[in-house]
Amino acid sequence: MANLITIGRLMLLFVVVWLIYVGSADVVGVCMLLIAIVFASDGLDGYVARKRGSTSAFGAVFDIAGDRIVENVLWVVFAHLGHVPVWVPLLVLTRGFVVDGLRSLSYAEGMTAFGSRNMMRSALTYWLTAGRFMRAAFGWAKAGGFVFLTGLEASQKIDAAGTWVSGWYGQDAYLIFGWFLVWSAVVLTIVRGLPVIYDAVALVQANSGTKVTAPVSRR
Repeated sequence: MANLITIGRLMLLFVVVWLIYVGSADVVGVCMLLIAIVFASDGLDGYVARKRGSTSAFGAVFDIAGDRIVENVLWVVFAHLGHVPVWVPLLVLTRGFVVDGLRSLSYAEGMTAFGSRNMMRSALTYWLTAGRFMRAAFGWAKAGGFVFLTGLEASQKIDAAGTWVSGWYGQDAYLIFGWFLVWSAVVLTIVRGLPVIYDAVALVQANSGTKVTAPVSRR
């Protein structure tokens, strides 16, 4: 069931992307809500898996893969539409490949991306990558940023004049807040990726026969 939710949010994502390109200002405006649903459903699959007692290593990896697809697709789309520089999706893609590649070492050791058996080896790196506050802040920044960029595209459609979207995007305070969310998401992408690279050194040393310290436990 949880994996079906992940598949469903990915299908919704690609429908939204199609509508962003072909839809009118009002249709793309509605896509702001659909983008919010895509991100809101991120935690639903994990909740369902826990309630049904069907958590698995595959489900955890599939959930992370789904998150990566959502994030990378939207950054590429908004770079293609000219709303963010092309270096942003290139940076996000590179970060994702590096972090997920390093995390694969931890999976081989029986660890998980989050939870008590994560690969983080200090309280600080755990807080940055797996702490609830940072995960929530990153999730809200991404969700809000992509909703904002979706509305920005709607406000630039040829039929946007006089619509509710044009009214929102004509307000300086709204624009400042929206761009704050977008760039916060970019910054947090890097801030939360660097500790994984740092702590992965210990796993690389372990695979080379070098002694490593035990991971931080959060029970």
